[in-house]
Amino acid sequence: MTARERFEALFGHKKCILGMLHLKGETDEEILERAKREIDIYMRQGLSAVIVENYFKQEETKYAEKVLRYLQSFRRDVTYGVNMLEHDREGFEAANAYDAKFIQLDSVAGHLYPQEDVDFGRTLENWRANTRALVFGGVRFKYQPYHSGRSLKEDLALGMVRSDAIVVTGEGTGMETSIDKVKQFRELMGEFPLIVGAGMTPENAGERLRVADGAIVGSYFKDNYKDNGDVDEDHVRRFMEAVERDVME
Repeated sequence: MTARERFEALFGHKKCILGMLHLKGETDEEILERAKREIDIYMRQGLSAVIVENYFKQEETKYAEKVLRYLQSFRRDVTYGVNMLEHDREGFEAANAYDAKFIQLDSVAGHLYPQEDVDFGRTLENWRANTRALVFGGVRFKYQPYHSGRSLKEDLALGMVRSDAIVVTGEGTGMETSIDKVKQFRELMGEFPLIVGAGMTPENAGERLRVADGAIVGSYFKDNYKDNGDVDEDHVRRFMEAVERDVME
């Protein structure tokens, strides 16, 4: 199967909207209960999938695993993926253990010096050979360095070998991904799946999703429109209504 066929087998032909679970909280119980509430909201509002990310607990993976275990055991109706920040290997292990359908990696090309990149490429190839989960990989991703010395075209070409979809962002969390950057990636990538990974709002979703195949949304869904807020169902509803109105008619 081609990357496009694998992507559409998972999400269908509609634009996919992936909701972030940032795992905010101080205790195991608080983190899990908040994640359950957020999953319920996302599913009620028709999101395509959720991403379990150790955003507030980057030093550990156990909290993300607890949420993944809950999804595996009790929410088989939900499509879910995982992003283990700073713990890529553990992300693949968790996807395999808890039946996650996809793994997000913040960078798959461009972020390493040439020799480091060779080693990373071999490791990533081995990880991918031992999982059924799709890989959604960033190129020129927020907060990631640029050390490859290659052109964007070259890094995207390599990224498309190393992943099943490319994720594009602007400069930071909650910051708009420029439409020019989205169009540039599309032009260089052809029909390879493209996901906008930051700064999505009801006002800009239509323009970007007419070019890209999906979006990851986190900050806009929060009550304060920031990563440290709580998911607000009205914000989720407003966003999904805009997508339905501006993209999916």
